[in-house]
Amino acid sequence: MSLRISRLHATEILDSRARPTLEVSLLTPDGHRAVAGVPSGASTGTREARELRDGDPERFGGQGVSQAVEHVNTTIAEAVVGRSFPHSAALDAILVELDGTENKERLGANAVTGVSMAAARAFALAEAEPLWQWIARQAGTEARLPVPHFNVLNGGAHAANGVDFQEFMIAPLGAPSLPEAVREAAEVYGRLKARLAAAGLDTGLGDEGGFAPALDRPEQVLEHLVAAIEGAGHTAGSEGIAIAIDPAASEFYREGLYHVAGKKLTAEALIDRYEELVDRFPIWSIEDGLAEDDWDGWGRLTSRLGERVQVMGDDIFVTNPGIISEAIGSGIGNSALIKVNQIGTLSETLEAMQLCRNAGYTQMVSHRSGETPDSFIADLAVGTGCGQLKSGAPARGERVAKYNRLIDISEDRPDLAYGLA
Repeated sequence: MSLRISRLHATEILDSRARPTLEVSLLTPDGHRAVAGVPSGASTGTREARELRDGDPERFGGQGVSQAVEHVNTTIAEAVVGRSFPHSAALDAILVELDGTENKERLGANAVTGVSMAAARAFALAEAEPLWQWIARQAGTEARLPVPHFNVLNGGAHAANGVDFQEFMIAPLGAPSLPEAVREAAEVYGRLKARLAAAGLDTGLGDEGGFAPALDRPEQVLEHLVAAIEGAGHTAGSEGIAIAIDPAASEFYREGLYHVAGKKLTAEALIDRYEELVDRFPIWSIEDGLAEDDWDGWGRLTSRLGERVQVMGDDIFVTNPGIISEAIGSGIGNSALIKVNQIGTLSETLEAMQLCRNAGYTQMVSHRSGETPDSFIADLAVGTGCGQLKSGAPARGERVAKYNRLIDISEDRPDLAYGLA
C-alpha cells in the first residue's frame, strides 16, 4: 500500500539531557498521524551522519536545532507533501537525494532521521500493522524478542567519574522470557544500588540511568556487578546474567596509546587486559574495544577474542553499509551496533543489518545517550529479529519506555521467540 503525505511538520523539543532535538509529525489524508522523537549521541563516531546544530551561543549554548526543524518544514516538506510513495525506501531515497552529502550534513541527520522514522510509522499505520511486524516484512526477517542489555554502571563520556570504560551492562541471557529478563535486571539494579550505598559510594545516575560511583578501574566495577548479580539470587554467566562492556575506546585513545586507569597502553597491551577480564569475569560482549581508526588493532582483537566473545563495532562501523562491507572483507569484528541516526534513514539501517546477517555478524540495536520517550528502536529490534537491544538502565522514563514496549509486544504476541538470534 502506498503512502500519501498530506502534512509534515517538525518542532524543537528537549531530549533526556536537556538538549534540543526534533519531534517530527507526519499526517496522511486518511487521518493517520505518525510522530517520531529523534535521539542524539554523546560518544559519536567521526564518520557517522552529522546532526545539524545551530551554533548560536545565545540559544541553548549553541545546541539549538531550529535550522534542522526549518529544513523539515520547508525543503523536505516541499519535496514530499502531496506525493505518494510505494514504500519507505522510496521516501528515504528522496531524503538522501535532497541532502546530497555523504554524511547528511546539509539538511542534518537529525532532520532526515526524524522524517524517516515518522514515515515508517505512517506506513505501518496505513497497513494496520504493529511497527515491528511491518519492519519484519520490509526486512524479510523473522521477528524475535531481543535480550535486553541494561547499562547499570556508567563511566567515560556518560559520567563524571574516574572510570574510563563507558558502559557496563548486564544481559539476562538465561532468562526464559522477555518479562523475566526485565524483572531480573531490575532486581540486580536494586541490589547494585544497595551495594554501592553500603560501600559509601555515590548512587547518582549517569546519562543512561546507570550508577556513576567514584571508582577508578574496570575490575572494581566488574566485581561489584558480579556480586550484585549473585546477591540478587541469580547466576553470573551465560546460563544466567552475563556482562557486556562498551569501553568506547576512541574516547581514551590519544597519540597512538590507550589511557586506562592512569596507564598508557598499546593496542596489544589493552587486548591483553581484555583477555584477562574475559578470563576472570562473565563477559560475553565487548563493544568498541579499540579506537575507530585502529583497524590493525581491531584485527588482532578479533583474532584473539572473536571465538570467545562478541567483538562489536560501534564508532568504527557507524551503521554504515559501506564501512561494514569493508570491515567484513578485512575480518574486523564479528558484530555491529545498530543506530538509525548514525546513518540517517531506516532503509540504510536495514541494508546494514542485512549485510551483517549475510556475513554471520550479530547485531544489537541501540539507543543514544540523549533520548526521548520514543520506543521506535524496540520495534526495530523485534522486527529485524536481531536478538539484542540496549537502551540503558532499567530506570529513567526515556530508557524504560523501550523495555516496556518490549513487554507490551510480548504480551500481544506470546508466540514470538525470545533470546539471541
